[in-house]
Amino acid sequence: MSRPVRIEVEAAGHLGHVFASRRPAGAEAAAPAVVLLHGIGASHRYLRRLHGLLADSVDTFSIDLPGFGATPTPEHTLTVAEQATYLLGALEQLGVLEFVVVGHSMGTQFAVEAALQQPQRIPHVVLMGPVVNDQRPTVAQQALALGRDCLFFESPSSNALVFTDYLRCGPGWYLKNLRIMMDYRLEERIGAVSAPVLVLRGANDPVAPVDWCRRLAARAATAQFLEIGGTGHVVQHNRAVEVAGSILAFAGIAADESEAPRGFTA
Repeated sequence: MSRPVRIEVEAAGHLGHVFASRRPAGAEAAAPAVVLLHGIGASHRYLRRLHGLLADSVDTFSIDLPGFGATPTPEHTLTVAEQATYLLGALEQLGVLEFVVVGHSMGTQFAVEAALQQPQRIPHVVLMGPVVNDQRPTVAQQALALGRDCLFFESPSSNALVFTDYLRCGPGWYLKNLRIMMDYRLEERIGAVSAPVLVLRGANDPVAPVDWCRRLAARAATAQFLEIGGTGHVVQHNRAVEVAGSILAFAGIAADESEAPRGFTA
């Protein structure tokens, strides 16, 4: 796969970056595209491995939302709904009218909100390491879970990617977005999503524990739950091959669905 093309896109009054990998002209069409969304303080960088694997099969787009990665900081803190509006507008400008949306951590909130705003464009929703666990609703509890994850369940490369992105984001913007993240009630919003949902977690993830993920899946209209062993919160980096195969199989894009990884449950 060639290096993704970075495109600056202004939509809804904000500027973000879209990293686009389109299949070559003449390649067998595989619609819809797959769109990857990062979490709080992060960027497309910890999605690169997953992006590259998906791009072998389908048009793939990773987004640096306004205020994250190398994008300029907006004049005000954007709500989850505003970030979703930016996402939908940016992709429409690029001609991406239908897509599987895949969010990680806070990106799961953006994914759900986009699916609620324009459900006709999003046939499948994938939530990796979703937040915020409603039984651990405080910042201190979330910070403790993230600290455990970084110390015990992450690889050196995933920690390096996350922490350097946190530095680029800056403490001020991170803390403003932290309040937005903590206030968004994913467990209340997911039930209105009409598309099938895949809730996916690393089996050692303390940020998105199994009981929370199963409860989310149970609240969705149509959902599956999947655990991937041997990793923590940043499952898409540390187990990219398994995650990519799971997404493609769930969305019906995989060439041979019989090879989907085991672990899907209703």
